[in-house]
Amino acid sequence: MRVRTLARVGALIAGLALAAPALAQTPAPAIDHGDTAWMLSATALVLFMTLPGLALFYAGLVRSKNVLSVMTHCVAIACLASVLWLLVGYSLSFSGSNPLIGDLAKFGLVSVGRDAQIGVLPESVFFAFQMTFAIITPALIVGAFVERIKFSAVLMFSGLWLIVVYAPVCHWVWGGGWLARLHVMDYAGGLVVHATAGVSALLVAWRLGPRDGFPRDLSPPHNPGMTMMGAGMLWVGWYGFNAGSALAADGNAGAALIATHLSAATAGLVWAVIEWKRFGRPSMVGLVTGVVAGLATVTPASGFVGPLGGVVLGAAGSLVCYQAVDFVKHRMKVDDSLDVFAVHGIGGILGTLLVAVLASTGLGGAGYADGVNMGSQAVTQVIGVVAVCAWSGIATLALVFVVRRTVGLRAGDDAVDEGLDMSAHGERAYNP
Repeated sequence: MRVRTLARVGALIAGLALAAPALAQTPAPAIDHGDTAWMLSATALVLFMTLPGLALFYAGLVRSKNVLSVMTHCVAIACLASVLWLLVGYSLSFSGSNPLIGDLAKFGLVSVGRDAQIGVLPESVFFAFQMTFAIITPALIVGAFVERIKFSAVLMFSGLWLIVVYAPVCHWVWGGGWLARLHVMDYAGGLVVHATAGVSALLVAWRLGPRDGFPRDLSPPHNPGMTMMGAGMLWVGWYGFNAGSALAADGNAGAALIATHLSAATAGLVWAVIEWKRFGRPSMVGLVTGVVAGLATVTPASGFVGPLGGVVLGAAGSLVCYQAVDFVKHRMKVDDSLDVFAVHGIGGILGTLLVAVLASTGLGGAGYADGVNMGSQAVTQVIGVVAVCAWSGIATLALVFVVRRTVGLRAGDDAVDEGLDMSAHGERAYNP
């Protein structure tokens, strides 16, 4: 299989750590300036997904008195995650040969010179690209606890979560850890990003408790147009998210981009048809929610499948995620407010499982690693899903317990009634 993935980069990192003495005199390949330019662009696109894309997408879905609080959460997490990624996150994810967690050899990038490389890329560019993933992943969880959480709890939970949940799973899958060695297929984050954030979001929402009036008497989204603009930014940014994970400006990046776009387009249409049939008319919020479900579902598979695979993933993601939204809110009765688990978690897990089939060359995919077939790959994908979801769930419950015992978790009733914009930040999105 010729697809260049972060898993292969992880294997390279682990191999270099084990064979450093033998390779000390081997010259590094020359920096590829075209690939570097593309990765700098992809890095900007992925940051654009969080700021302002995700911030606008979420802010449009809440009540007007909580718009700025959601945006503040996204900005603050971007700042916090960036600093933590420099200090420990990158090193724990992408250094050392331990199968479970990296070491601190790259703490603060002190030991990483400007001429350091990862393949044909400057390591600084690879660091920055991965940093944008570390920013958006905890930011996704914001959608589960909007309108009722303390700002101090957001900061404490997000920082701890990045180190305790994200960094280990990133190392397992992309940093040469045990799942990379099993050849788990996760092109751009079905496990590392969507499964971790989705499972954690569900459990945080459960422990936090619902908003007043949940599930029947909640106010509608205050600005669906803002949500649409945010979704459009996410769609564009996802080109960098998935196509950038090829780590090269080549045909693999192009294939990932096409599969990504077709999955989003198909999922949006399918979600609209479902609403049309059920309610007599399709909604704009439903349409863009379907688009995001398709983007989440294709993420782990984007560079491994062909264009038709993208269509299949988009249709499947929309159908399954739509049902998951209803199941979480009305069967489980968990106020995962903006459907992080149902859309991102379920979508990422579904795509991670389906890639074992859709990656087949007979279906237009890129094929499997040497010695691996569809059946054995399916087993590996299941192992990856179970392990990542279990770790994310256990660690999240532990972190929620710590946060609740230290800074507290839920905002007071008066603060919630006034709105978190004023009570937590002293500002309003809309002044009279």
